[in-house]
Amino acid sequence: MDWLDNVWTTVAAFFAWIPWTWQTASFFTFIACLLIGMTLWELRSPGGAPRRGVLALDTTRGDRLFISLLGSAFIHLAWLGFFGTPLWGAVILSIVFALAVFRWL
Repeated sequence: MDWLDNVWTTVAAFFAWIPWTWQTASFFTFIACLLIGMTLWELRSPGGAPRRGVLALDTTRGDRLFISLLGSAFIHLAWLGFFGTPLWGAVILSIVFALAVFRWL
């Protein structure tokens, strides 16, 4: 199992640039799960053809995911600026925003 120790040492050195707290790790894990989920959704149900929403934009599933993530980042930044911590209100608002984007955009 010496090779496994080598692999873990290499992986740890590669990710040493970021201070990995459980919050940071869960954020990146969540993003990875979203991307994997979107890939599986497309493989299972092809046809993420562009759809015209309320803003008259042609968006695919991936576009709507990107808009949701970008909007959620801005919601969290605004929440921090106006209310500070905790961020549970921003999380709830971001989920509602993402559902609205996927439904109507």
